[in-house]
Amino acid sequence: MDFKGLFQSQWKQLRGKVKEKWGELTDDDLDKVNGQFDQLVGMIQEKYEITRAKAEKEVNEFLTEK
Repeated sequence: MDFKGLFQSQWKQLRGKVKEKWGELTDDDLDKVNGQFDQLVGMIQEKYEITRAKAEKEVNEFLTEK
């Protein structure tokens, strides 16, 4: 499955759920992400001080929960 494409096409629907899961992300952060998978991974990595690999794994798991 192409998570990046799925993520971008469903960003408006996912945005609220992303904010619920990663509560430290602000609306401004989510505006910057704007449906870009790599941007979200980087933002989570920075805000939660985790490795990029861990952030990417969390986002992929989040997307497969649907």
